[in-house]
Amino acid sequence: MTPAEILNLPVESEDVPAKTVREYLVALLQALWIQKDSFDGKRPFGNSSWEFDLYEALSGLVPMTFDSDGYVEDIDTFKCDELIASAIRELGQASRG
Repeated sequence: MTPAEILNLPVESEDVPAKTVREYLVALLQALWIQKDSFDGKRPFGNSSWEFDLYEALSGLVPMTFDSDGYVEDIDTFKCDELIASAIRELGQASRG
């Protein structure tokens, strides 16, 4: 899957009104910009483990298991981080045409 396709993957989040990885990343950047020095990287939207909203969007690309409550139990976060980083780079390239 290409980074551009990753940006269009659906995201489910209780804390962020985003429907895609792209919208989630934009919301994260907006939170950073608005909050500036008070931005909390551990809880940018009020809850910790926010990155798992993005990780779960990658469930078809990265093997992961879920517990009985539907939360990620086992995952290769390094691989997920690489994929999200590639999507972030693509987000920046998209504006250059």
